[in-house]
Amino acid sequence: MGALRYGAMFRRKPAPPPASDRWLVIGLGHPGREYERSRHNIGFLVVDELARRYGARLTDKAAKSLTGRIRVGDRELVLAKPQTMMNQSGLAAKALRTKYGVPLERTLVIHDDLDHPFGRLRIRKSGSSAGNHGIDSVIASFGTRDFTRFRVGIGRPPGNGVDYVLSPFTPDEQTRLAAIVARAADAVLFTIEHGVDRAMTEFNRVS
Repeated sequence: MGALRYGAMFRRKPAPPPASDRWLVIGLGHPGREYERSRHNIGFLVVDELARRYGARLTDKAAKSLTGRIRVGDRELVLAKPQTMMNQSGLAAKALRTKYGVPLERTLVIHDDLDHPFGRLRIRKSGSSAGNHGIDSVIASFGTRDFTRFRVGIGRPPGNGVDYVLSPFTPDEQTRLAAIVARAADAVLFTIEHGVDRAMTEFNRVS
């Protein structure tokens, strides 16, 4: 009887899901404290939000990134924040796909976008980088434009775009930021559950 109780206390942990149930969610940004709340790091903020919802921490160092894993239903999501500079994001993205065995169709990339007003979300299955050098790097490393990306609008300034993307959000933007990040995180989860076409219909509407 004692042996049975002892065995029950130390049951084997559930086996991790097979690779067919694994997704890779990559948020683009610049590593370093000085960039933590910059517009260029909105991809990081969305990945952080997903980790927060599921009680995960992005503390594992793997494939040139900080990573963490969450379970959503019967799926495993690998959350990643590349620790290369933005314009070398593709090196980390390719290494992540290789390490975790995730095919292109289950690889999701989140990034800031100058071509859309602040807070506007656009999901795309393919297309150009729209001038985002992180996406340029990912396209070069993957050898294709055909991967799902979540473009989160930050607006385009009249002056220097480089200074703008690396600068912090304004106080007004800060008041809206949590809702924007939450909606992008919702869109990622919806895409995984229902597919990118339904997600585009649901989230690409002007809100």
